[in-house]
Amino acid sequence: MIAVPQQPQKMTVEEYLIWETQQDIRYEYVNGEVFAMTGGTIPHNDITLNLYAALRPHLRSRGCRVNVSDVKVQVTPESPYYYPDVIVSCNEQDLNARKFIRYPQLIVEVLSPGTSARDRGEKFSAYLKMPTLQEYVLIDSEKISVERYLRGEGRMWLYYPYTEGDIITLSSVEFQCPIELLYEGVVFGSEE
Repeated sequence: MIAVPQQPQKMTVEEYLIWETQQDIRYEYVNGEVFAMTGGTIPHNDITLNLYAALRPHLRSRGCRVNVSDVKVQVTPESPYYYPDVIVSCNEQDLNARKFIRYPQLIVEVLSPGTSARDRGEKFSAYLKMPTLQEYVLIDSEKISVERYLRGEGRMWLYYPYTEGDIITLSSVEFQCPIELLYEGVVFGSEE
């Protein structure tokens, strides 16, 4: 989904958390500014739901929670607050969370032409600084392509690209699935 700047005035985190509950749409928060989350495409939504549907039964028995687009993650208490497409936390402190997730181990963003640069740039940099995050996954909504970043030793992140016919491994949650499962029912190239 595309984030669009909305409020010219700066607000504190506390003001944002109160203000957003009174809004009709979701807003991300970065360094005092809020960005409206606009609607995504049907392929974007289908990919997100396909991954969620596969992960949920796998994670339920492990005491983990998996959430989709309407749940925000607190990168740091100061800023930013984002709405990933899929977020998984197995941290006990997040299991009963009501406002946001603080300790994710897996974050997934579904890319579209309008969000790709932000998901690969600003969000990528912020997410990788989260100490509990073990994997960051980018799923293309325009073609069959998945990129996985896995935390390695120290500050190193390992890169794994996937394409047609591949089995995707999500080590942080001990999960595997064929890439085609993520794209089940997805129609590429249609403008309608």
